[in-house]
Amino acid sequence: MKVTPTAIAEVLVIEPKVFGDNRGFFYESFNERAFADATGQALNFVQDNHSKSAHGVLRGLHYQLQQPQGKLVRVVRGAVFDVAVDIRRQSATFGQWVGMELSHDNHRQLWVPPGFAHGFLVLSEDAEFLYKTTDYYAPQHERCIAWNDPTIAIDWPTLPAAPVLSAKDQLGASLGQAEVFS
Repeated sequence: MKVTPTAIAEVLVIEPKVFGDNRGFFYESFNERAFADATGQALNFVQDNHSKSAHGVLRGLHYQLQQPQGKLVRVVRGAVFDVAVDIRRQSATFGQWVGMELSHDNHRQLWVPPGFAHGFLVLSEDAEFLYKTTDYYAPQHERCIAWNDPTIAIDWPTLPAAPVLSAKDQLGASLGQAEVFS
């Protein structure tokens, strides 16, 4: 596995070693020991999630203030533009974001640590998105920052129409108004 820090050092791109031939491919999507050796982090994942979304769906920017979740995310069908935003007020990179395409073709994974808001935009006809989390989903602690907050200024890929948002995501707070990590 190859691990590459992004412009925000704590957010990591994980590229597994893929073995392929004319029959298809094989790779380890997660190996606890290899992950710890490559990242220096021994994590305890407690929940796996799987979502399917149509083209143009934008999910996020989500986080939990209590029971904050680290997320190891990947796409097993289709392609998304995946984003992590640093919302740790004391961080030198507070309010900054990193984003990249994750797809079933590139096999990339992104480690989004606790203290970050996370979201993604579906670029393909549809996409199936998997993520492992370090804490349980707790809807009472979930918060949402507006995907188009001008302070963060995420450079989302251009779509032919406005992104499709859930009712919850339509009510996302601005970074200035959001509860964030101290």
